Amino acid sequence: MLVIVVCAVLAVIALSIAWVIVRFAGDGGWTDVVWALSIGAIGALAALWPATDAIDARQRLVAVLIGLWALRLGGYIAVRTARSDTPDPRYERFKMQWGGWGFKAWAFLMIQAATVAVLAVSLRAAAIRPNADLGWRDALAALIVLIAVGGEALADRQMAAFRREPSNKGKVADTGLWAWSRHPNYFFEWTVWLAWPVMALSLDHPFGWLSLMAPAMMWWLLNHVSGVPMLEAQLLKSRPQAYRAYQQRVSRFFPLPPKAR
Repeated sequence: MLVIVVCAVLAVIALSIAWVIVRFAGDGGWTDVVWALSIGAIGALAALWPATDAIDARQRLVAVLIGLWALRLGGYIAVRTARSDTPDPRYERFKMQWGGWGFKAWAFLMIQAATVAVLAVSLRAAAIRPNADLGWRDALAALIVLIAVGGEALADRQMAAFRREPSNKGKVADTGLWAWSRHPNYFFEWTVWLAWPVMALSLDHPFGWLSLMAPAMMWWLLNHVSGVPMLEAQLLKSRPQAYRAYQQRVSRFFPLPPKAR
């Protein structure tokens, strides 16, 4: 399908631009900014690309929702990266392994480009479900996205407020959403991608099953690759006793009532 090829090419271009930016800025955190914004732009393109029997209103809804998510996340990471006094420690570790921001770094970013293409396929599957009108499933999908975006934004604000308090230096955030999940921002990040199967899955829309790729891939990435494992390893190194105690009290991913101290 032409639209998927176009999305894949644009993803490669976008993450190659991210590689150039990082080489000049020296902070790999800008990669995440480009990644989020490229999903918004490329995902909206995938949603709006003309398709036989597709409903314009559904295509526009998907484009608006993914654009809202991308602008919120990309904007937040951009501000955080610009204000940080030190480069993103995750990418600094990668930089040491790669020996700088050379070809190995670019190759890694091409893996991120591949994730953009996969997510675009899921968005496309949701946007072109051939039903006559918007219905309750579309409304539910929109509600899931809005709750997830709001939850992630709240988690980010709570963490930022915790870090601004000088007395919290060296401590582990365990209030608000962070008292219920060790990674509420990642949980809500994953939740966003549950919306598209809700919208897409239908017996008369075989392509809709591809929408399941987004939540499956994001679960794997967040829980087993670049999300939770890397962050927890860093926190266990920087504040081992406090974080181990936090791990014993608080759910790893899904928000659950914390255990008594």
